[in-house]
Amino acid sequence: MPGSSAEQSERPGLEAVAPLRELVAALSPAAREQAVTHSSWVERRARSWGRPAFLGDSVLGLIVAAELYRRFPRSDIGRLTKIHGQAVSGRACAAIARSLGVAEMLAESRPQSADSGISVSELVASERAMASITEALIGAAYLEQGLERTTGAVLAAFAPEIEYASETLLDFKSALQERLARRGALVTYVVAGEQGPPHDRRFEVEARVDGDVVGAGSGHSKKAAEQAAAEAALAAIED
Repeated sequence: MPGSSAEQSERPGLEAVAPLRELVAALSPAAREQAVTHSSWVERRARSWGRPAFLGDSVLGLIVAAELYRRFPRSDIGRLTKIHGQAVSGRACAAIARSLGVAEMLAESRPQSADSGISVSELVASERAMASITEALIGAAYLEQGLERTTGAVLAAFAPEIEYASETLLDFKSALQERLARRGALVTYVVAGEQGPPHDRRFEVEARVDGDVVGAGSGHSKKAAEQAAAEAALAAIED
């Protein structure tokens, strides 16, 4: 993986955002237009992306929080909060916006009059604006297509950010190896299986010590699955 979170979020892969792109494409014209309309383009601010972004921020936060709660059962609130904050940051949401083709949507929605508010180029250059549009599109998708469909698409799109944040902020592999080193043992990680389509691939990994499985876990990348397996192994050792 890239060495910095900035590099990680330059632009998620198109496969990752494909389900969210499909949800956005299925939005009603009115909902999609509002989600990419700046307040300076309309007479009433309530017709801009502010309202759906307000909702989408909470929907995104809930979806990712529930995923982290499920995936890291032994992580305390401090660790979960740090991962959540990085995974749904403005930078991360802006990167999703670029992959969704928001620049093109803005160009299509902006009023033709040359003096009708802020320019598209200014919005595209603004991390805050691009992040807000991603949240607005998620809010619109939730309203029109429900939480279940929105959850799957959001988790697929934000999976690279979730994986990166968890790998950089939770290092269960090092903790496990340190614990085993006291016993003179080494751990190896073996991919036991792969499931799901290319845009939502999950790896199953086993942590083994002297050939015995001491923990198993899954993730959207081999590294994330190894961390999950290490976490499970640590829990088993502590028990």
